[in-house]
Amino acid sequence: MSSAPNQFTYALTRPPGANYVNALAENPQRIDVALARRQHGEYVDALRAAGVQTEILEPNENFPDACFMQDPAMVLGGVAVLNRMGAPSRVGETDLVAGFLRARFETRALTAPATLEGGDVLNCGARVVVGETARTNSAGIAQLRAWLEPRDICVISTPVGAFLHLLTAVTYVGQGIVVAHEDFAEHPLLREFGKVIVPRAEAYAANTLGIGEYVIMPAGYPKTNEQLRAKGFQVLPVPMSEFHKADGGPSCLSLIW
Repeated sequence: MSSAPNQFTYALTRPPGANYVNALAENPQRIDVALARRQHGEYVDALRAAGVQTEILEPNENFPDACFMQDPAMVLGGVAVLNRMGAPSRVGETDLVAGFLRARFETRALTAPATLEGGDVLNCGARVVVGETARTNSAGIAQLRAWLEPRDICVISTPVGAFLHLLTAVTYVGQGIVVAHEDFAEHPLLREFGKVIVPRAEAYAANTLGIGEYVIMPAGYPKTNEQLRAKGFQVLPVPMSEFHKADGGPSCLSLIW
């Protein structure tokens, strides 16, 4: 397992629109859009503090979940992958970023019957683990594998059980270390990694974003924060309450490479 840090330098973000009150959620709660926008601003500040050039797109009022930029597209191995969203209300979000990516990268677009969302893709550099979920199917994983393996990126798939996305259960922060929910931490595919194990009481903190020596994580989870610091990371806590309500975390808010 590589001990190299995550070398991200550029991120696309999009603040929530007024329609964010209608975002998908397993357990819907009232969302304060004004607060969500302030929290998004703090998130962008954290990206920039970590040295990432960050571009802020306009809110989109056609898609309530459009602020979750990780899902509709990814950049892996120098290729931009245009995903095919598994949630019907999110089909069309990929078109919002496709032109931007086509102007900068070689691109590949998933085709039916494939579905794949970025929240199911654990990018560990030369290894990519993809979760099989309600949002990502075997056809999507097969198409991704066909594009990445010729670029010497190994694609492995796994069921994720009760978790919404794979990255709800585990995120890769670089340096051979994952941040993993305690109910997922002993998964065989994580055997080679160093681990920060997130207790059930801090389950939301399993979704983080590692950038070089920094980790952006939700504020308010001291046990996970302490473990990350013990591993040598500089932790950038960001308030995320309004994104938590829509099942989104720090990794979800960026299309990053």
